[in-house]
Amino acid sequence: MSDVKNIMIVGVGGQGTLLTSRIIGGVITAAGLDVKLSEVHGMAQRGGSVVTFVRYGTKVAEPIVEEGQADVLIAFERLEALRYRHFLKKDGVIIVNDQRIDPMSVVTGAAEYPEGIIEDLQKTHRVISCDAMGEARLLGNSKVFNVIIIGVAARQMSFEKEEWVHVIKNTVPVKTIDINTAAFERGWEIGGAMK
Repeated sequence: MSDVKNIMIVGVGGQGTLLTSRIIGGVITAAGLDVKLSEVHGMAQRGGSVVTFVRYGTKVAEPIVEEGQADVLIAFERLEALRYRHFLKKDGVIIVNDQRIDPMSVVTGAAEYPEGIIEDLQKTHRVISCDAMGEARLLGNSKVFNVIIIGVAARQMSFEKEEWVHVIKNTVPVKTIDINTAAFERGWEIGGAMK
């Protein structure tokens, strides 16, 4: 029986998926576990779909998460959660930022943005949804919405809160430590209420 856990982070270019994977990877490393990170595809430019895998356990052979194997799917946008839901395990959880970012196909009129995404996902999956962008604006900086999501997701993993805060402080730029710590605390609070 494998002790490897799989996390998948999906979003749109410019939303901070790589910073998120670095923070999660840092917490896992601090816990003395083996971790593999991989950005499988996507475009670094704004607007392109970005997918990052985080696999961890006593010994991890490869960084890629297969379909149906993700314990946690972290989606920074609703459509991305819908697009990658088939990677989730039957008993896995989707953590989704309830935000809409129209892909180019919708912007150009070639496709329509689906309605009721979160409700549809809830019919077949365990979903924790929050308006992380709205919460980040309340904190005074919309850029920290991804750290709010990290706080929500942290409640689904077995690492101490102090470890998360320590790694965040050592990973984000010095001048943003306070706002990022506040964002994590807010996410931790939201995640605790939804556990």
